[in-house]
Amino acid sequence: MTNNKYDYIIIGAGSAGCVLANRLTKNKNHTVLLLEAGGPDNNINLHIPGAYLKIHKSPQDWGFWSEKQTNVLDRKIYLPRGKTLGGSSSTNAMAYVRGNSEDYDNWAKLGNVGWSYKDVLPYFKKSENHQQIESLDPNYHGSSGELNVTLPLKFKTPYVDSFISACENIGIPKNDDYNGKNQTGAGCVHSTIKNGKRHSGASAFLKPIMKRSNLSIITNALVSKIILDDNKAKGVEFIKNSKNTEVFVNKEIILSAGSFQSPQILMLSGIGDLKELKKIGVNCKHNLVGVGKNLQDHVFYPICAKTKRNQGINHYISPFNQIKAGLNYFLKNKGVFCTGPLEGLAFFDIDQKNDKVNFQLHFSPISIKNSYGYDAYDIYDYPRDDGFTILPTLLHPKSRGKVSLSSLNPKDPPKIQPNFLSVQDDIDNLVKGGELVFKLMNEEPLFKHIKSFGLPHDRKSKGALIEHIKKTLETVYHPVGTCKMGNDKMSVVDSSLKVHGVENLRVVDASIMPKIVSGNTNACVYMIAEKASEMILNENY
Repeated sequence: MTNNKYDYIIIGAGSAGCVLANRLTKNKNHTVLLLEAGGPDNNINLHIPGAYLKIHKSPQDWGFWSEKQTNVLDRKIYLPRGKTLGGSSSTNAMAYVRGNSEDYDNWAKLGNVGWSYKDVLPYFKKSENHQQIESLDPNYHGSSGELNVTLPLKFKTPYVDSFISACENIGIPKNDDYNGKNQTGAGCVHSTIKNGKRHSGASAFLKPIMKRSNLSIITNALVSKIILDDNKAKGVEFIKNSKNTEVFVNKEIILSAGSFQSPQILMLSGIGDLKELKKIGVNCKHNLVGVGKNLQDHVFYPICAKTKRNQGINHYISPFNQIKAGLNYFLKNKGVFCTGPLEGLAFFDIDQKNDKVNFQLHFSPISIKNSYGYDAYDIYDYPRDDGFTILPTLLHPKSRGKVSLSSLNPKDPPKIQPNFLSVQDDIDNLVKGGELVFKLMNEEPLFKHIKSFGLPHDRKSKGALIEHIKKTLETVYHPVGTCKMGNDKMSVVDSSLKVHGVENLRVVDASIMPKIVSGNTNACVYMIAEKASEMILNENY
């Protein structure tokens, strides 16, 4: 390494870190170091949308597990997290969802000045290059940003249009643009895919600028702590090749390690709840009780059906069909490998009383086994006969969890306690969502495709549905909130994303969300990073 001091040090090359690296290095006078705990994104499966299920539990996945979930039959829930350039944008399902305008207006009402929907919309647009911009309202979309967003172009099953029609039949309107003026409704998924390849944060923001002379990137660099001096962040200590290295900063350290590891790094650095840090043996340098608290995540569960014809994705799992699909992809850039696991989304009020969005359906043209004990993260544990799955998704859970240290060793995973379904309302709303899906599947547009119903086998008993939920509940892996933005005693950063009481230190990732947004979270993280970049540059020119 030729340098040990930089203007900015960014911890984590996920969605936020890639945007920050891009924007901060546009000024040639700024030197930036980007540290990533994972390796380069050179696994081919990371770039093929159809290889989504081959990524999890790979070397590019942190492979975290929750603590036992008391309200989910004492199950430990698998928590995927990207461990490579691009972070979880290199491993997610590629859905581009901004959430609801009310989400951001509510952030502002909590005292976060500058975070209303009107304030953040320009930053969503700034990143976006939507391929179907001609058919969308340009007041809500961008066409010159780095991140490619598209509706399905190269592969689409007949099931998704039937899903949308069935939604219309039960009062959920068709909506081709849930990222536009109105979120409510059902439509095809908008995906971060470009020319049949995943368009991750690394592909969009980092790869084009890697040769900038003022940008240094170090992969396989695990940050062990932020170096503090009298409540001022001075540098970063990281481990690479079993060697400890210290680097120092002129202006700011920006923590973008995600909702599990940003609080972990803060706590390892002595920033956190004094009582909790003392218990584990960390010398508390700055008492900030909210670090690691306020954990929120979306959860869902599957409701499945087998179809009469092979028009979905399951039959492509067989080795012969994989080869055929691979040839179609690599030679013609067409077919099933060009698409992710999701085809349709629906957003609505589960009580159907008003336009408030509090529930989501994920529609996937993939079916799981017809018996319990399957591994949702192992492609080869899926049946070979086609079907589809609808996943009722709780958008605004009342349950809250926390992230804490499991040890003083930065190589050990943090202790993650989501407390899924600890509030009865969360279970009640998931049940309502399941009953709605049962109704949806019996609507003619969908029912005409169905050969037989899969899990759950009992679709009449509320008790059986609750049991099914507890047996199959998974995270949508949208953890947020553990370094929340605000000015109350539990907040960690202010509205400029500066850590309360610590100079030269910001957090810029999903952990700053005070409340989770109404949909998949990746688009929101890009927005947060865009806004943060502008704030940083405006303060440091």
